[in-house]
Amino acid sequence: MTQVRSELSRYLRTETVGGALILIAAAAALLWVNSPWSASYQTMTETVVAIPPLHLELTLAEWTADGLLAVFFFVAGLELKRELVVGELADRKRATLPVIAAIGGVVVPALIAAVVGFGVPGMDRGWAIPVATDIAFALAVLALTGSRIPAGARVFLLSLAVVDDLMAIVLIAVLFTTTVSLLWLLAAAGCFAAWALAQHKRIGSPLLYVPLALVSWYALHEAGVHPTIAGVVLGLLTRVRPDPAEEQAPATRLEHLIQPVSASVCVPLFALFAAGVPLSTNVFGELFSDRIALAVILGLLVGKPLGIFGLSWVAIRLGVATRPSELGWRDMVALAVLGGIGFTVSLLVAELALADVAGGSSVELAKTAVLVASMAASLAGSALLLRRGRVHQARRDARALEREE
Repeated sequence: MTQVRSELSRYLRTETVGGALILIAAAAALLWVNSPWSASYQTMTETVVAIPPLHLELTLAEWTADGLLAVFFFVAGLELKRELVVGELADRKRATLPVIAAIGGVVVPALIAAVVGFGVPGMDRGWAIPVATDIAFALAVLALTGSRIPAGARVFLLSLAVVDDLMAIVLIAVLFTTTVSLLWLLAAAGCFAAWALAQHKRIGSPLLYVPLALVSWYALHEAGVHPTIAGVVLGLLTRVRPDPAEEQAPATRLEHLIQPVSASVCVPLFALFAAGVPLSTNVFGELFSDRIALAVILGLLVGKPLGIFGLSWVAIRLGVATRPSELGWRDMVALAVLGGIGFTVSLLVAELALADVAGGSSVELAKTAVLVASMAASLAGSALLLRRGRVHQARRDARALEREE
Protein backbone atom coordinates (compact mmCIF):
# COMPACT_ATOMS: atom_id res chain seq x y z
CA MET A 1 0.00 0.00 0.00
CA THR A 2 2.90 2.35 0.77
CA GLN A 3 4.29 1.72 -2.71
CA VAL A 4 0.90 2.43 -4.28
CA ARG A 5 0.66 5.74 -2.44
CA SER A 6 4.18 6.74 -3.43
CA GLU A 7 3.35 5.94 -7.05
CA LEU A 8 0.23 8.05 -6.81
CA SER A 9 2.25 10.94 -5.35
CA ARG A 10 4.78 10.66 -8.17
CA TYR A 11 1.99 10.59 -10.76
CA LEU A 12 0.37 13.68 -9.25
CA ARG A 13 3.67 15.60 -9.19
CA THR A 14 4.38 14.80 -12.84
CA GLU A 15 0.88 15.75 -13.97
CA THR A 16 1.11 18.99 -11.98
CA VAL A 17 4.26 19.99 -13.85
CA GLY A 18 2.56 18.93 -17.08
CA GLY A 19 -0.41 21.16 -16.28
CA ALA A 20 1.87 24.17 -15.89
CA LEU A 21 3.52 23.38 -19.23
CA ILE A 22 0.08 23.08 -20.87
CA LEU A 23 -0.75 26.60 -19.68
CA ILE A 24 2.55 27.92 -21.06
CA ALA A 25 2.02 26.17 -24.41
CA ALA A 26 -1.58 27.39 -24.71
CA ALA A 27 -0.54 30.96 -23.87
CA ALA A 28 2.27 30.78 -26.43
CA ALA A 29 -0.17 29.56 -29.10
CA LEU A 30 -2.64 32.34 -28.36
CA LEU A 31 0.07 35.01 -28.44
CA TRP A 32 1.60 33.61 -31.63
CA VAL A 33 -1.64 33.30 -33.61
CA ASN A 34 -2.74 36.79 -32.59
CA SER A 35 0.62 38.41 -33.38
CA PRO A 36 1.97 39.85 -36.64
CA TRP A 37 3.58 36.41 -37.19
CA SER A 38 0.27 34.54 -37.22
CA ALA A 39 0.86 33.34 -40.81
CA SER A 40 3.87 31.32 -39.64
CA TYR A 41 1.71 29.62 -37.02
CA GLN A 42 -0.84 28.60 -39.64
CA THR A 43 1.94 27.38 -41.92
CA MET A 44 3.35 25.27 -39.08
CA THR A 45 0.05 23.65 -38.17
CA GLU A 46 -0.84 22.92 -41.81
CA THR A 47 2.56 21.49 -42.78
CA VAL A 48 2.02 17.94 -44.06
CA VAL A 49 4.32 15.19 -42.87
CA ALA A 50 3.82 12.10 -45.00
CA ILE A 51 4.96 8.49 -44.78
CA PRO A 52 4.35 7.40 -48.40
CA PRO A 53 4.83 3.61 -47.95
CA LEU A 54 2.05 3.65 -45.33
CA HIS A 55 -0.12 6.14 -47.24
CA LEU A 56 -0.10 8.42 -44.21
CA GLU A 57 -0.42 12.12 -44.98
CA LEU A 58 -1.16 14.12 -41.84
CA THR A 59 -0.54 17.74 -40.93
CA LEU A 60 1.58 18.49 -37.87
CA ALA A 61 -1.61 19.42 -36.02
CA GLU A 62 -3.14 16.04 -36.92
CA TRP A 63 0.02 14.19 -35.86
CA THR A 64 -0.19 15.81 -32.41
CA ALA A 65 -3.91 15.00 -32.06
CA ASP A 66 -3.73 11.46 -33.43
CA GLY A 67 -0.19 10.46 -32.48
CA LEU A 68 1.04 12.33 -29.42
CA LEU A 69 -2.30 12.12 -27.63
CA ALA A 70 -2.18 8.33 -28.05
CA VAL A 71 0.84 8.46 -25.69
CA PHE A 72 -1.17 10.56 -23.22
CA PHE A 73 -4.06 8.09 -23.36
CA PHE A 74 -1.65 5.19 -22.88
CA VAL A 75 -0.46 6.74 -19.62
CA ALA A 76 -4.08 7.39 -18.61
CA GLY A 77 -4.87 3.73 -19.35
CA LEU A 78 -1.93 2.59 -17.21
CA GLU A 79 -3.03 4.80 -14.33
CA LEU A 80 -6.64 3.66 -14.61
CA LYS A 81 -5.56 0.00 -14.62
CA ARG A 82 -3.39 0.56 -11.54
CA GLU A 83 -6.19 2.37 -9.74
CA LEU A 84 -8.67 -0.41 -10.61
CA VAL A 85 -6.40 -3.25 -9.50
CA VAL A 86 -4.30 -1.98 -6.59
CA GLY A 87 -5.28 1.65 -6.05
CA GLU A 88 -8.24 3.64 -4.80
CA LEU A 89 -10.67 2.15 -7.30
CA ALA A 90 -9.82 -1.41 -6.21
CA ASP A 91 -11.99 -0.91 -3.12
CA ARG A 92 -15.60 -0.98 -4.33
CA LYS A 93 -16.82 1.52 -1.73
CA ARG A 94 -14.01 3.96 -2.50
CA ALA A 95 -14.43 3.46 -6.24
CA THR A 96 -18.17 4.09 -6.23
CA LEU A 97 -18.08 7.83 -5.54
CA PRO A 98 -15.59 8.97 -8.23
CA VAL A 99 -17.23 6.65 -10.78
CA ILE A 100 -20.71 8.04 -10.04
CA ALA A 101 -19.32 11.59 -9.99
CA ALA A 102 -17.66 10.99 -13.36
CA ILE A 103 -20.92 9.69 -14.83
CA GLY A 104 -22.68 12.83 -13.63
CA GLY A 105 -19.83 14.93 -15.02
CA VAL A 106 -20.35 13.39 -18.45
CA VAL A 107 -24.13 13.06 -18.69
CA VAL A 108 -25.25 16.45 -17.32
CA PRO A 109 -22.95 18.68 -19.43
CA ALA A 110 -23.76 16.57 -22.50
CA LEU A 111 -27.49 17.07 -21.90
CA ILE A 112 -27.08 20.80 -21.34
CA ALA A 113 -24.95 21.18 -24.48
CA ALA A 114 -27.39 19.09 -26.52
CA VAL A 115 -30.39 21.17 -25.39
CA VAL A 116 -28.70 24.55 -25.87
CA GLY A 117 -27.28 23.62 -29.27
CA PHE A 118 -30.22 21.56 -30.52
CA GLY A 119 -30.63 21.84 -34.28
CA VAL A 120 -27.38 23.76 -34.85
CA PRO A 121 -25.14 22.21 -37.55
CA GLY A 122 -22.39 20.15 -35.94
CA MET A 123 -24.11 19.72 -32.58
CA ASP A 124 -25.21 16.19 -33.46
CA ARG A 125 -21.71 15.32 -32.22
CA GLY A 126 -20.60 18.63 -30.74
CA TRP A 127 -22.58 17.97 -27.55
CA ALA A 128 -19.62 15.78 -26.50
CA ILE A 129 -17.20 18.74 -26.35
CA PRO A 130 -17.76 19.60 -22.65
CA VAL A 131 -17.81 16.04 -21.25
CA ALA A 132 -14.12 15.55 -20.29
CA THR A 133 -12.09 16.97 -17.41
CA ASP A 134 -8.45 17.73 -18.19
CA ILE A 135 -6.36 15.65 -15.75
CA ALA A 136 -3.11 17.62 -15.93
CA PHE A 137 -4.69 21.09 -15.90
CA ALA A 138 -7.07 20.31 -13.01
CA LEU A 139 -4.35 18.65 -10.90
CA ALA A 140 -2.03 21.60 -11.51
CA VAL A 141 -4.65 24.04 -10.23
CA LEU A 142 -5.33 21.82 -7.22
CA ALA A 143 -1.60 21.59 -6.43
CA LEU A 144 -1.09 25.34 -6.70
CA THR A 145 -4.13 26.51 -4.74
CA GLY A 146 -5.31 23.49 -2.75
CA SER A 147 -2.14 22.44 -0.95
CA ARG A 148 -3.89 22.80 2.43
CA ILE A 149 -6.85 20.66 1.38
CA PRO A 150 -6.80 17.04 2.72
CA ALA A 151 -5.01 14.49 0.49
CA GLY A 152 -8.33 12.74 -0.22
CA ALA A 153 -9.19 15.62 -2.55
CA ARG A 154 -6.31 14.76 -4.89
CA VAL A 155 -7.23 11.07 -4.98
CA PHE A 156 -10.90 11.88 -5.65
CA LEU A 157 -10.11 14.37 -8.42
CA LEU A 158 -7.59 12.05 -10.07
CA SER A 159 -9.94 9.04 -9.97
CA LEU A 160 -12.81 11.18 -11.26
CA ALA A 161 -10.75 12.61 -14.13
CA VAL A 162 -9.34 9.23 -15.18
CA VAL A 163 -12.79 7.58 -15.31
CA ASP A 164 -14.15 10.72 -16.98
CA ASP A 165 -11.49 10.52 -19.69
CA LEU A 166 -12.18 6.83 -20.23
CA MET A 167 -15.84 7.60 -20.94
CA ALA A 168 -14.78 10.44 -23.25
CA ILE A 169 -12.54 8.00 -25.14
CA VAL A 170 -15.50 5.64 -25.59
CA LEU A 171 -17.55 8.55 -26.94
CA ILE A 172 -14.77 9.42 -29.37
CA ALA A 173 -14.71 5.83 -30.60
CA VAL A 174 -18.51 5.75 -31.05
CA LEU A 175 -19.17 9.24 -32.41
CA PHE A 176 -16.24 9.66 -34.74
CA THR A 177 -16.11 6.24 -36.32
CA THR A 178 -18.14 6.38 -39.52
CA THR A 179 -16.93 3.62 -41.82
CA VAL A 180 -15.02 0.74 -40.26
CA SER A 181 -12.65 -1.58 -42.11
CA LEU A 182 -13.21 -4.97 -40.52
CA LEU A 183 -9.85 -6.37 -41.65
CA TRP A 184 -7.89 -3.50 -40.12
CA LEU A 185 -10.01 -3.73 -36.97
CA LEU A 186 -9.14 -7.42 -36.72
CA ALA A 187 -5.47 -6.53 -37.20
CA ALA A 188 -5.69 -4.12 -34.27
CA ALA A 189 -7.46 -6.75 -32.18
CA GLY A 190 -4.66 -9.18 -33.03
CA CYS A 191 -2.08 -6.68 -31.78
CA PHE A 192 -4.02 -6.20 -28.55
CA ALA A 193 -4.24 -9.97 -28.07
CA ALA A 194 -0.51 -10.36 -28.70
CA TRP A 195 0.23 -7.58 -26.16
CA ALA A 196 -1.95 -9.28 -23.54
CA LEU A 197 -0.36 -12.68 -24.24
CA ALA A 198 3.15 -11.23 -24.00
CA GLN A 199 2.22 -9.70 -20.64
CA HIS A 200 0.88 -13.05 -19.48
CA LYS A 201 4.08 -14.83 -20.61
CA ARG A 202 6.18 -12.19 -18.80
CA ILE A 203 7.96 -11.07 -21.97
CA GLY A 204 9.72 -7.78 -21.31
CA SER A 205 11.50 -6.86 -24.53
CA PRO A 206 10.59 -3.47 -26.06
CA LEU A 207 11.51 -5.03 -29.42
CA LEU A 208 8.11 -6.74 -29.22
CA TYR A 209 6.00 -4.08 -27.53
CA VAL A 210 7.04 -1.02 -29.56
CA PRO A 211 6.14 -2.62 -32.93
CA LEU A 212 2.86 -3.92 -31.48
CA ALA A 213 1.96 -0.41 -30.26
CA LEU A 214 2.82 1.20 -33.59
CA VAL A 215 0.99 -1.41 -35.67
CA SER A 216 -2.12 -1.26 -33.44
CA TRP A 217 -2.16 2.55 -33.78
CA TYR A 218 -1.80 2.30 -37.56
CA ALA A 219 -4.42 -0.45 -37.82
CA LEU A 220 -7.01 1.61 -35.93
CA HIS A 221 -6.17 4.64 -38.07
CA GLU A 222 -6.74 2.62 -41.23
CA ALA A 223 -9.84 0.98 -39.75
CA GLY A 224 -11.48 4.39 -39.36
CA VAL A 225 -11.36 4.40 -35.55
CA HIS A 226 -9.63 7.31 -33.83
CA PRO A 227 -6.14 5.88 -33.21
CA THR A 228 -5.76 7.35 -29.71
CA ILE A 229 -8.01 4.47 -28.62
CA ALA A 230 -5.00 2.19 -29.09
CA GLY A 231 -3.23 3.97 -26.25
CA VAL A 232 -5.87 3.39 -23.60
CA VAL A 233 -6.49 -0.24 -24.67
CA LEU A 234 -2.79 -1.11 -24.43
CA GLY A 235 -2.57 0.64 -21.07
CA LEU A 236 -5.47 -1.38 -19.71
CA LEU A 237 -3.88 -4.61 -20.96
CA THR A 238 -0.59 -3.98 -19.13
CA ARG A 239 0.17 -5.90 -15.94
CA VAL A 240 0.15 -3.84 -12.73
CA ARG A 241 0.89 -6.48 -10.09
CA PRO A 242 4.61 -7.30 -9.75
CA ASP A 243 5.78 -10.89 -9.52
CA PRO A 244 7.69 -11.87 -6.33
CA ALA A 245 10.99 -11.63 -8.22
CA GLU A 246 10.15 -8.24 -9.74
CA GLU A 247 10.98 -4.93 -8.13
CA GLN A 248 8.31 -3.15 -10.19
CA ALA A 249 5.38 -4.22 -12.34
CA PRO A 250 5.53 -3.47 -16.10
CA ALA A 251 2.88 -0.75 -15.76
CA THR A 252 4.94 1.04 -13.12
CA ARG A 253 8.12 0.86 -15.20
CA LEU A 254 6.30 2.15 -18.26
CA GLU A 255 4.72 5.01 -16.30
CA HIS A 256 8.14 6.05 -14.99
CA LEU A 257 9.50 5.98 -18.53
CA ILE A 258 6.64 7.47 -20.55
CA GLN A 259 4.63 9.74 -18.24
CA PRO A 260 7.29 12.48 -18.06
CA VAL A 261 7.44 12.52 -21.87
CA SER A 262 3.64 12.62 -22.09
CA ALA A 263 3.27 15.38 -19.51
CA SER A 264 6.19 17.55 -20.61
CA VAL A 265 6.23 17.01 -24.39
CA CYS A 266 3.18 15.28 -25.91
CA VAL A 267 0.31 17.14 -24.25
CA PRO A 268 1.98 20.61 -24.28
CA LEU A 269 2.73 20.18 -27.99
CA PHE A 270 -0.90 19.25 -28.60
CA ALA A 271 -1.91 22.39 -26.68
CA LEU A 272 0.47 24.48 -28.80
CA PHE A 273 -1.16 23.22 -32.01
CA ALA A 274 -4.76 23.14 -30.76
CA ALA A 275 -5.05 26.33 -28.71
CA GLY A 276 -4.04 28.75 -31.45
CA VAL A 277 -7.37 30.53 -31.83
CA PRO A 278 -7.53 34.00 -33.44
CA LEU A 279 -9.13 36.33 -30.92
CA SER A 280 -11.09 39.43 -31.87
CA THR A 281 -13.94 41.55 -30.57
CA ASN A 282 -16.25 39.67 -32.94
CA VAL A 283 -15.21 36.32 -31.48
CA PHE A 284 -15.80 37.46 -27.91
CA GLY A 285 -19.11 38.97 -28.94
CA GLU A 286 -20.24 35.68 -30.46
CA LEU A 287 -19.22 33.70 -27.37
CA PHE A 288 -22.41 34.78 -25.64
CA SER A 289 -24.71 34.75 -28.65
CA ASP A 290 -23.59 31.74 -30.70
CA ARG A 291 -25.40 28.60 -29.54
CA ILE A 292 -22.40 26.29 -30.04
CA ALA A 293 -20.21 28.51 -27.86
CA LEU A 294 -22.97 28.84 -25.27
CA ALA A 295 -23.46 25.07 -25.27
CA VAL A 296 -19.77 24.52 -24.54
CA ILE A 297 -19.54 27.24 -21.87
CA LEU A 298 -22.70 26.21 -20.04
CA GLY A 299 -21.75 22.53 -20.34
CA LEU A 300 -18.37 23.12 -18.67
CA LEU A 301 -19.23 25.85 -16.16
CA VAL A 302 -22.73 24.67 -15.17
CA GLY A 303 -23.11 21.07 -16.30
CA LYS A 304 -19.80 19.78 -14.97
CA PRO A 305 -20.11 21.08 -11.38
CA LEU A 306 -23.83 20.26 -11.27
CA GLY A 307 -23.30 16.71 -12.55
CA ILE A 308 -20.26 15.91 -10.41
CA PHE A 309 -21.55 17.38 -7.16
CA GLY A 310 -25.22 16.55 -7.74
CA LEU A 311 -24.75 12.83 -8.34
CA SER A 312 -22.12 12.64 -5.59
CA TRP A 313 -24.57 14.19 -3.12
CA VAL A 314 -27.33 11.79 -4.14
CA ALA A 315 -25.03 8.75 -3.93
CA ILE A 316 -23.74 9.72 -0.47
CA ARG A 317 -27.24 10.53 0.85
CA LEU A 318 -28.54 7.18 -0.40
CA GLY A 319 -25.64 5.38 1.26
CA VAL A 320 -24.35 4.04 -2.05
CA ALA A 321 -21.01 5.81 -1.60
CA THR A 322 -19.06 7.48 1.18
CA ARG A 323 -17.55 10.94 1.18
CA PRO A 324 -13.71 11.04 1.24
CA SER A 325 -12.37 11.39 4.78
CA GLU A 326 -11.91 14.95 6.08
CA LEU A 327 -13.64 16.46 3.04
CA GLY A 328 -16.75 18.57 3.62
CA TRP A 329 -19.53 19.38 1.20
CA ARG A 330 -17.95 22.73 0.36
CA ASP A 331 -14.70 20.95 -0.51
CA MET A 332 -16.70 18.73 -2.86
CA VAL A 333 -18.20 21.82 -4.50
CA ALA A 334 -14.71 23.27 -5.10
CA LEU A 335 -13.52 20.01 -6.68
CA ALA A 336 -16.67 19.81 -8.82
CA VAL A 337 -15.95 23.32 -10.14
CA LEU A 338 -12.43 22.19 -11.09
CA GLY A 339 -14.12 19.44 -13.11
CA GLY A 340 -15.18 22.20 -15.52
CA ILE A 341 -11.59 22.47 -16.77
CA GLY A 342 -12.03 20.64 -20.06
CA PHE A 343 -8.91 21.49 -21.99
CA THR A 344 -7.14 18.63 -23.81
CA VAL A 345 -9.96 16.23 -24.72
CA SER A 346 -12.49 19.04 -25.21
CA LEU A 347 -10.22 20.68 -27.80
CA LEU A 348 -9.75 17.30 -29.48
CA VAL A 349 -13.51 16.65 -29.66
CA ALA A 350 -14.11 20.19 -30.96
CA GLU A 351 -11.65 19.50 -33.79
CA LEU A 352 -13.28 16.17 -34.63
CA ALA A 353 -16.89 17.35 -34.40
CA LEU A 354 -16.78 20.80 -35.99
CA ALA A 355 -13.80 20.93 -38.35
CA ASP A 356 -16.05 20.80 -41.43
CA VAL A 357 -18.85 23.01 -40.10
CA ALA A 358 -19.26 26.60 -41.37
CA GLY A 359 -15.89 26.55 -43.11
CA GLY A 360 -14.03 25.91 -39.87
CA SER A 361 -15.32 29.00 -38.07
CA SER A 362 -17.42 26.92 -35.68
CA VAL A 363 -14.44 24.93 -34.46
CA GLU A 364 -12.49 28.12 -33.73
CA LEU A 365 -15.42 29.50 -31.78
CA ALA A 366 -15.86 26.25 -29.87
CA LYS A 367 -12.15 26.20 -29.02
CA THR A 368 -12.36 29.76 -27.74
CA ALA A 369 -15.34 28.75 -25.61
CA VAL A 370 -13.34 25.80 -24.20
CA LEU A 371 -10.41 28.08 -23.35
CA VAL A 372 -12.59 30.76 -21.74
CA ALA A 373 -14.69 28.25 -19.77
CA SER A 374 -11.63 26.29 -18.62
CA MET A 375 -9.91 29.45 -17.44
CA ALA A 376 -13.07 30.59 -15.64
CA ALA A 377 -13.41 27.17 -13.98
CA SER A 378 -9.77 27.25 -12.89
CA LEU A 379 -10.13 30.74 -11.39
CA ALA A 380 -13.41 29.94 -9.62
CA GLY A 381 -12.07 26.61 -8.38
CA SER A 382 -8.87 28.27 -7.16
CA ALA A 383 -10.81 30.87 -5.19
CA LEU A 384 -12.93 28.17 -3.54
CA LEU A 385 -9.89 25.99 -2.79
CA LEU A 386 -7.97 28.87 -1.24
CA ARG A 387 -10.93 29.67 1.00
CA ARG A 388 -11.37 26.01 2.00
CA GLY A 389 -7.63 25.70 2.55
CA ARG A 390 -7.75 28.51 5.11
CA VAL A 391 -10.61 26.76 6.89
CA HIS A 392 -8.75 23.43 7.05
CA GLN A 393 -5.57 25.14 8.21
CA ALA A 394 -7.47 26.95 10.97
CA ARG A 395 -8.89 23.63 12.13
CA ARG A 396 -5.45 22.02 12.17
CA ASP A 397 -4.05 24.95 14.13
CA ALA A 398 -6.89 24.71 16.65
CA ARG A 399 -6.28 20.97 17.14
CA ALA A 400 -2.55 21.56 17.58
CA LEU A 401 -3.27 24.23 20.19
CA GLU A 402 -5.59 21.88 22.07
CA ARG A 403 -2.90 19.18 22.16
CA GLU A 404 -0.36 21.63 23.54
CA GLU A 405 -2.74 22.67 26.30
